[in-house]
Amino acid sequence: MADHPVPTQRARDLVRGAYDVHIHVAPDVMRRRIDDLTLAERFAEAGLAGFVLKSHYLPTAERAAVVNRARPGIDARGAITLNASVGGMNPIAVEIAGRGGATFVWLPTVDSANQRQCQAREPEGAKPPMWAQVQADLAAAGMAADPVDVLDADGKVLEKTRQVLSLVAKHDMTLATGHLHQDESAAVIDAAIEEGVRRIVVTHPEFTSQRIGIERQRALAEKGALLERCLTTPYTGKVSWDVWLGNIRATGPEHSVISSDLGQPFNPPVEHGLALAADRLLEYGFTADEVHTMIVVNSRRLVGADA
Repeated sequence: MADHPVPTQRARDLVRGAYDVHIHVAPDVMRRRIDDLTLAERFAEAGLAGFVLKSHYLPTAERAAVVNRARPGIDARGAITLNASVGGMNPIAVEIAGRGGATFVWLPTVDSANQRQCQAREPEGAKPPMWAQVQADLAAAGMAADPVDVLDADGKVLEKTRQVLSLVAKHDMTLATGHLHQDESAAVIDAAIEEGVRRIVVTHPEFTSQRIGIERQRALAEKGALLERCLTTPYTGKVSWDVWLGNIRATGPEHSVISSDLGQPFNPPVEHGLALAADRLLEYGFTADEVHTMIVVNSRRLVGADA
């Protein structure tokens, strides 16, 4: 394992009670740094409230239920990501996930049309996402799925998409925009609000395939969506720290939620992620109250913990 920074005690204290709303841990279809049950123990030791189990390929509600039974006091949340492995924009998959207790629905990520069409290059030295190899393996084996669309050719929200949004509202789940293009995100967020979805988050707007500009970020925030700032995006070199931190300041910390997106073997321990982000934010000049809002208050709001 590479050497990584260790969070300060101040940062650890500041993030107590937070949820990490975006992690990738074992069991998964690729190698991970830690498994969910062990992570629950470490979150409990750190005074963190819980985490959302994200997989690009598999639903995780049943896993979350096992974690919660095995480790009372830690609140693991399940999710589903609408890529090809669950049928893409598949209302049945969302309905079953909702019945099974899933809290989050991610719109397409690795199979989104935007991700497939992305021509942007990673900055020199950036670590590629682990799922890129899985996607390449599937393509080499002749199993490359068609891109998962959320809009039609005229830019209107597909009926399947609207049905999915209705189910997200029905089960009071949180909607995450995945790797959609910013224009797709804007259209889907409008439709989600019309369908009654209460909690919406724009997934890592600084990620390579998205690169959402400040004015559009502000516009999405004005619709009521939180902007997710994933620690791994700058940590792995996909964007500079100055851009990541500057975007938070420019859009207002009250509109941001911090997550780690950790779990990769080459990255820091998952249980350190939120505190490491807190240290960076404090170093940049954010106040303790602003950091607490982004990491604790807004993460709890996003999972509906204080509803």
